[in-house]
Amino acid sequence: MKVLVAIYYREARVWTIPARYVDVLRARFPHLTFAHAEDHEDSLRKIPDADVAFSSILRGELIAAATRLRWIHSSAAGVGSLISPDFKTRGIVLTNSRGIHARTIAEYVVAVTLMLFRKLHVAVRRQLEVEWAQEELSGPDATRALHGAHVGLVGLGAIGSEVARVMAALGAEVRAVRRRPALPPPAGVTRVAGPDGLPALLSWADVVVLAAPHTRETRGLIGAAELARMKPDAVLVNVTRGRLVDERALVAALERGAIGGAALDVFEQEPLHPLAPLWTLPNVIITPHTSGFRADYWDAVTDLFCENLRRFERGEPLLNVVDLDRGY
Repeated sequence: MKVLVAIYYREARVWTIPARYVDVLRARFPHLTFAHAEDHEDSLRKIPDADVAFSSILRGELIAAATRLRWIHSSAAGVGSLISPDFKTRGIVLTNSRGIHARTIAEYVVAVTLMLFRKLHVAVRRQLEVEWAQEELSGPDATRALHGAHVGLVGLGAIGSEVARVMAALGAEVRAVRRRPALPPPAGVTRVAGPDGLPALLSWADVVVLAAPHTRETRGLIGAAELARMKPDAVLVNVTRGRLVDERALVAALERGAIGGAALDVFEQEPLHPLAPLWTLPNVIITPHTSGFRADYWDAVTDLFCENLRRFERGEPLLNVVDLDRGY
């Protein structure tokens, strides 16, 4: 059996698998053949006789060339843009790495929410300006607390569930909307509604956290109408996919003070263009799609893939199988 490892990003080397982890796979499965592709052309050469792919970038001509492919494991959690109609017709199974990022992203959400609530991003700027901004940083709008705050979650997968647990532990009240509201709520969530409950959630929340996958239904989920429902001091945190948000509408809302601020780790186009207005808005925190990264990320992802590869060899159910219709 041949396994193709093709996890490479020219403009995001942090998400490119280091070669030593391919060596780890070869050591753990010496009876299998592993091919390591480092770019698109290399993948095209090596994918025709691959039975399995460890990748998050296979689409288009690569899938067409992979005539023997039976299973793809994505190193990422979000796979909306990876899914091809060919998967169903050819019986290709897709699994992902959901759960790997949950704790790390939950900590990020807490960190940036506190930064916006306490204006710590402003404090850093004033420090660089050598300005003692005590008055600016001690007013009511700079001393908000998570304890007693209303946190609204859009999505209750692994990430949303962990955000709920951590926020509730800090004293926040957490409510959520999810596609299947009848499922038992995770720890820390006091109320769950279906997608039709989004308007009410937006009006209630002090913090809106986007933790839903990118699907046909969630693309552009937060636009001008939704932002208009938020409180004028509420903050928006997006840690899943940039295309859940209409960025033009978000910029307009931030510029006129319709919402209090935003912390964004993902964008409609990445990298974010140097001239994008989001860079210079004073009430925005920008991070370059790193909220899910952790020091042992590749160890965790490789271990998950190895467990699934053992299951695949034995004909056992795989972990984290993606529903191709729902997109997650």
